[in-house]
Amino acid sequence: MTKCLLCGRYYTAKLSFTSLFSISKCQEGGICPNCLSKFDPVPAQHCPICYGKAENNELCLDCRNWRQLYGNDLLSNQSVYLYNAAFHDLMVNYKRYGDYYLSYVLQTLCSNQLNKIKADLYIPIPTSSEHIAKRQFDTISAIYDNLVPLTHMLSKISGFGAQGEKNRLERLASKQTFFVKENFKVDRKSYRVLLLDDIYTTGRTLYHARDALKKVLPNAKISSFTLCR
Repeated sequence: MTKCLLCGRYYTAKLSFTSLFSISKCQEGGICPNCLSKFDPVPAQHCPICYGKAENNELCLDCRNWRQLYGNDLLSNQSVYLYNAAFHDLMVNYKRYGDYYLSYVLQTLCSNQLNKIKADLYIPIPTSSEHIAKRQFDTISAIYDNLVPLTHMLSKISGFGAQGEKNRLERLASKQTFFVKENFKVDRKSYRVLLLDDIYTTGRTLYHARDALKKVLPNAKISSFTLCR
């Protein structure tokens, strides 16, 4: 019997071959079918670039707008779930109220999909120093730290506020706040880089992060992964 990480009830889990040999902390528990049913997976019909809502697998409005700025150099993103009411409640408890335990829930929700993506560098979107001081942990790194080897290459300028506190127009107008840490050394001409974040809303955060990385890794193939779209 497995204890559900969300509701605390015990249920009979279906074990996969990979989960039998996993040492990840997220495997100490799971999510029961009832709780899991509250999250909506990204449907088969989605934007081929960012996994956003789109008919006939065409580019979504966000990607069409980004194409005006970046041309064909769009950021390829993969997401697992749609941002619905269940995910909203989960993220409020995780980020606003600093419930670290919910990082194991988020790990469980994304581990299977993330393990399918191979990269040389897994780079988390950094959390501002103000929010780390408030919550006492880095919310993005806490999700992915037990799943893939993280390279903390990016840092964030303080004092610009959180994206989650801004409306759509304010997000899109956000200035660049990311920079590459001075102690990072490039030892190869090219890398496969996977940026890691929790939620893809407009894409502004991830494009800023990619822009910062390209200054020191111009030949890198950079894509991104988020739990929600």
